[in-house]
Amino acid sequence: MNRVAVVGASLAGLRATEALRRHGFGGDLTLIGEELHFPPYDRPPLSKELLKGTWEDERARLKVVDNLEVNLVLGRRAESVDLVGGEVTLDDGSTVGFDGLVVATGATCRTLPGTESMGGVYVLRTYDDCVALRQALADRPRVVVIGAGFIGAEVAATCRTLDLPVTVVEFLAWPMERVLGSAMGKWAIELHESHGAEFKMSTSVKGLVGGDKVEGVELADGTVLPADLVVVAIGVFPETRWLEGSGLTLENGVVCDATCRALGAENVVAVGDVARWYNKAFERDMRVEHWTNAIEQADAAARTLLSAPGESLPFVSVPYVWSDQYDKKLQYVGIVGEFIGVLEGSTEEGKFVAAFSSDGLLVGALCVNWPARMIRYKRAIQEHMTVEELGKGLP
Repeated sequence: MNRVAVVGASLAGLRATEALRRHGFGGDLTLIGEELHFPPYDRPPLSKELLKGTWEDERARLKVVDNLEVNLVLGRRAESVDLVGGEVTLDDGSTVGFDGLVVATGATCRTLPGTESMGGVYVLRTYDDCVALRQALADRPRVVVIGAGFIGAEVAATCRTLDLPVTVVEFLAWPMERVLGSAMGKWAIELHESHGAEFKMSTSVKGLVGGDKVEGVELADGTVLPADLVVVAIGVFPETRWLEGSGLTLENGVVCDATCRALGAENVVAVGDVARWYNKAFERDMRVEHWTNAIEQADAAARTLLSAPGESLPFVSVPYVWSDQYDKKLQYVGIVGEFIGVLEGSTEEGKFVAAFSSDGLLVGALCVNWPARMIRYKRAIQEHMTVEELGKGLP
């Protein structure tokens, strides 16, 4: 293998590039990125410190290994790939040849159809999104956030920290319900309401009101919420459009084996938000949109690409995500499961651990303002601890 192309120059792509060098690849290495920012920025601060303006923008830049010796192709979007010929075609018609390919194109925000040209409507995925939204918030608008997942909840918390009026609209019954379930979702909504955020739950959006500029959000029951600014936070989809027709298996991401090698292509691996791989820790296919996964998976995938098929090791991972909302740090380790209960601390004091199970096993834990406990619960999940054993104490 003499030439490797890494498509996607954000966290996963950059760390995969560094890992390739670290694990001995000495050939021609090209890093392709649609954005012009390099070093790339870190995404977690976009909905928190950078959006609030409490960090200087440069603080969010990722550190890059010295002497990386990489060919940078920035401001160019991959349009297609020829796996047989070993070429990635870019949006300007140019091509980049490869013997090995790392797919790290991440995910793209879902939008509300028909609102693309309406002023005052934002998504939050990139640094440029953050800057535009931050500038708009400086005008003290009435804010409506559509979607109460982690990003929507973080944006709402940031807006309230800036003392802006904010209403959150969500189709589900509770914020972050897909991960936290109803019991912890109820705790989350109480947290936000105690800081002045308003919620319209179990409802859908019929459309946005306004012409060139948004003036309101119309709900399914005909209610119109006045709005000067709308943040659409209804999730993302893996960015695999450029891979259609390539021969790779695409199903909610690039489908990979347990080692992150793309199915049907020995010289292709996928990393980060775009990768769907078989995680032996839970014996299921998973696609994880978390910061730590991008870093850990990048190293594993680089090893796989440099190994012969059959010699690479599986990437086994217990997912981890954190979220800062007001004075609370939420840390979730594991996967979605059935709520067991609050096992330590209490929701009233705002410092607690809630546990989740599946088929009698501990599979997830929410640690709020208690980071030291997260490490022990992660170990318990890794060791496949049963709920019954959990009652006797952590390992």
